[in-house]
Amino acid sequence: MGFSYKEWNSVFYPDGLQARDYLAHYSQIFDAVELDSTFYGTPRPQYVERWQAVTPDDFTFCVKTPSLITHDLKLSEDAFEPMNEFLNTIGLLGNKLGIVLIQLPPDMPFDYIHKLAVFLRQLPRDFRFAIEFRHTSWHQTATGQLLQNHAVGWASTDYIHLPQRTYVTTDFIYIRWIGRHGQYETKDHEIEDMTPRLEQWWADIQSRSEGVHAVYGFFNNDYAGHSPATCNRFKKIVGLPTTHRMPPQQPSLFD
Repeated sequence: MGFSYKEWNSVFYPDGLQARDYLAHYSQIFDAVELDSTFYGTPRPQYVERWQAVTPDDFTFCVKTPSLITHDLKLSEDAFEPMNEFLNTIGLLGNKLGIVLIQLPPDMPFDYIHKLAVFLRQLPRDFRFAIEFRHTSWHQTATGQLLQNHAVGWASTDYIHLPQRTYVTTDFIYIRWIGRHGQYETKDHEIEDMTPRLEQWWADIQSRSEGVHAVYGFFNNDYAGHSPATCNRFKKIVGLPTTHRMPPQQPSLFD
């Protein structure tokens, strides 16, 4: 989740690498990123065009919908215009655009399902979407049925107070390993070994993968202390190769 962390200098990014070159370096190691910066507002078109230009052809961006739409306007009719503006801008990523994540705030319970249904009907069909629910009341059958009807993904989360399981409502799976915000003072090495929990996640993914064509998964630094290392840890569990173009990392406490 994100790539622009100063704490990654010297452990993930080479010494002296300029911040404007972080993404190009990151994209040589991982093939996807979830952009958190878009949560704070629609980016300028020239920024999106540069993201597209500095990454390989097979790189994928997943992007968070601006909080203006989800948290301030709460998917009301007033949110339709800024959502279209956001999609038109982020669409400049072309075929590198993966999933548009719509994260609902914790004060938006299941009572908003009719408003969500209206909002989903307004979304253009040439984008793929996933919804993350932060209120536990959404975790019921009616929610899954609504998302299935619109071919929208249910973003699964490893996050406090929320069910930790894989949800499948369309032909892709979207998982966010978040952790407790602010629980680690540093972001330059793994502080906890999450292998047992990640093995449980992988078993759950495999058990629900019928008809699934893609799995999008992203780690937060708050999950175990240093998301690049935890991502590589999970890739080993899954059986995917890991890339070692980064400088030598500060060792994990568990390696």
